[in-house]
Amino acid sequence: MQITAKMVKELRDKTGAGMMDCKKALTEAAGDFGKAVDYLRKKGITKAAARAGRATGEGIIATYVHAGDKLGVMVEINCETDFVARTDQFKAFGKDVAMHIAASAPLCVGREMVDSALLEKEREIYREQAAKEGKPEKILDKIVEGRIEKYYSEVVLLEQPFVKDSDKSVGSILKEIIGALGENIIIKRFARFRLGE
Repeated sequence: MQITAKMVKELRDKTGAGMMDCKKALTEAAGDFGKAVDYLRKKGITKAAARAGRATGEGIIATYVHAGDKLGVMVEINCETDFVARTDQFKAFGKDVAMHIAASAPLCVGREMVDSALLEKEREIYREQAAKEGKPEKILDKIVEGRIEKYYSEVVLLEQPFVKDSDKSVGSILKEIIGALGENIIIKRFARFRLGE
């Protein structure tokens, strides 16, 4: 199949990947748009893993204030160089993450940051619920762990479904931006403010 410039541009607009990466993905996928997106995502994840240990001393503080000025978010996103921090794509990612935090109210960035006492309390509640539902004792642990995984996807920023594309998690969007910009990028911390709370 002939890979046209229009196809490459469309894939680039959707994924934010480089033109050559998009052309290669479409070639590998024989013009299948869905497979090309999957190819780029896998490639982005590989790039993200390779960059994970690199220092991130630059970045931005992105903000979002919801209409009505009663809800606001500040989020620190770090990258390796000032050059990347000043790109429109990096800044747009920061704004998107801040807006996501405003909408989804995560408790923390990563699952390792979830308070262990809170996690134990949730485990007890889930165990009690499963027992009341008449689930057999031997599978209670599996049920509890399944519900804990669901809990993580509700309260951990990187595991929440992204508000602008619920088919992807915030973590997978982060990996895509790492792949597109070619630097290690981390969401360091955030604060969510609601008037009166």
